[in-house]
Amino acid sequence: MKGIEYLKRKLNARRRRVLLRYKYYEMKNGRLDLGRLIPPEQAVKYNSVLGWCAKAVDTLADRLSLIGFEHDTFDFMGIFNDNNPDVLFDSAILSALISSCSFIYIADSGDGTPNLQVIDGSNATGIIDSTTGLLQEGYAVLSRDTDNQKVLKDAYFRTGITVVRDYVERTQEEFISHAPAPLLVPIIYRPDARRPFGHSRISRSCMNLQNQARMTLTRANVTAEFYSHPQRYVLGLDEDAEFDSTKASISSFLALDRGEDGSNPQIGQFTQQNMEPHISQFKMYAAAFAGETGLTMDDLGFATENPSSAEAIKASHETLRLTARKAQRTFGSGFMNVGYLAACLRDDYAFSRNAVYQTTPRWAPIFEPDASQMSGIGDAAIKINQAVPGYFDKDSLEQLIGVRAGAEAGNGDTKE
Repeated sequence: MKGIEYLKRKLNARRRRVLLRYKYYEMKNGRLDLGRLIPPEQAVKYNSVLGWCAKAVDTLADRLSLIGFEHDTFDFMGIFNDNNPDVLFDSAILSALISSCSFIYIADSGDGTPNLQVIDGSNATGIIDSTTGLLQEGYAVLSRDTDNQKVLKDAYFRTGITVVRDYVERTQEEFISHAPAPLLVPIIYRPDARRPFGHSRISRSCMNLQNQARMTLTRANVTAEFYSHPQRYVLGLDEDAEFDSTKASISSFLALDRGEDGSNPQIGQFTQQNMEPHISQFKMYAAAFAGETGLTMDDLGFATENPSSAEAIKASHETLRLTARKAQRTFGSGFMNVGYLAACLRDDYAFSRNAVYQTTPRWAPIFEPDASQMSGIGDAAIKINQAVPGYFDKDSLEQLIGVRAGAEAGNGDTKE
């Protein structure tokens, strides 16, 4: 065991990176340093904000909807239903996409139903077992002071025991369980052998491209001032002449006296600023960001001339579809681990992990089909069932079209 002090240092070392990505998601990543382009006192006026990183996260998160489990012999879904699954699943997935992983804390409620709490990646860490995806030991901050972020309550997790310390009340409690792993389960996005806690959806490339686009948008805002009010100049004006540049810029009639030598002042105008280079550069960064995240230009606000059909939209989001499929596999494994340990806690018995190998998560379709697609799926299912009787049933069709069978719909469980 590494121990709680090691895990605290590990969390503090990575917390700053997670909080940075949350700032990009919440569009609070601060003002850009534009150097000599804009005086510091004018930077607030021309500062731009973009939500592309939030769009990249939300577009994927909105297409990941866990609806249940197949062969749910241990009633995992019953545990989740007692813990507000609509919020729990979405919160865990969204946090994992931002910070690369989130955690679910499993606690005994005292009435036989485990309590599940989502903890974001900036407040929890652990040592992971790369085989099972469960932790060998873990640490989580359960409460912080909102003013100075000081830890008020935390927990240390080991197999069979959870130690909760309250620094305000100066108390420590130990909770014993028969669960075969610590009651802190990671929900990970895109793990690999080198980074078992995964990768964030808000990559360094995404942050850099958004910053560059913000700078381009800020330059365009400055240029727009000169585009709307072209700069002019006056030659041959006496040094003692009273000239109010503010009134001259907004006045429709300007009177200038002759000079002492009888010459007339000459009025000229500088070449008007062109907005097109900034628009083209901004669109270039949008295209690069779309390619990085699997979005389309439509998703980033550059609408196409003709509306796309459902098939065209699905085809243009092929990269996003593959990304969502990959996320379903990794997130599904995490939620399975949560259900497994929660069932062990509920029944006060250490079930073998092999006992749940047939249980698999069921996800709603990534792209919900329209009426014409549903008709085509129905025709295909009939033909396939004629060739292989019973190949398609109501459960497999539900995963394709996202609509539950009529007998279940009567219970108010229809998925729209």
